[in-house]
Formats: sequence, structure tokens, C-alpha cells
Amino acid sequence: MSDNYDQDQSSQATRDIADVAAVEIITTAAVHLMSASAVKVGLADDPDTQIDLDEARKLITALAGLITASAPDISDMHARSLRDGLRSLQLAFREASSIPDPIGQGPGEKFTGPVN
Repeated sequence: MSDNYDQDQSSQATRDIADVAAVEIITTAAVHLMSASAVKVGLADDPDTQIDLDEARKLITALAGLITASAPDISDMHARSLRDGLRSLQLAFREASSIPDPIGQGPGEKFTGPVN
């Protein structure tokens, strides 16, 4: 019984995801990366226990890659708001760093160019 249930669930999930537009999947993934980055860079309720700049760097870089790669294929409205959020996170990272990265070498800047 469990195998059939699992197959039914998998089939349903596949059908459900087939109905979702690519732009929605991309923006949802970007929002998850933004949220996780914000927590790791210290923009959450309890920054003293949640800051992890090494993890934030990875998340912000992944977000920058996703936004840069997908921007030509999603509407300007979506791309602009994602870029604004990314830039805010990059600036927050720079502010949270005790030893700031050189301009152009911060998280995601290889995709976005220098942020200052």
C-alpha cells in the first residue's frame, strides 16, 4: 500500500509542478535564498546567534548567479525587484563584515559587478 501511495504522491507532485510557470519557480527559489541570506547576514530577529557570514557568502553568491542567469528570461519587473533585494543583501554583508572584501570581490560580485 505504501509504494502505491508514494507513487501517487510523486505523480501528483509532478503534475502540480508542471502547472507552475518558470518565472514563479525562479522567483520562489530566489526568495528562499534571499530569506536565508538575510538571516545569515544578521538581518533577523536575533542577529547575535544567527550571523554566519561564511554561509551568507555562499547563499548570496548562489542568489546572484540565479538572478543574473535568469534575468533575460523573466520580466523586467521581477528581475528589478530581485536585483534590488540582492544589492541590499550584498551591502548588508559588507556592513556586517569586520574585514570588508575589496570592492568587486564581495559575495556575488563576480556576477553583478562591484557593489558599494
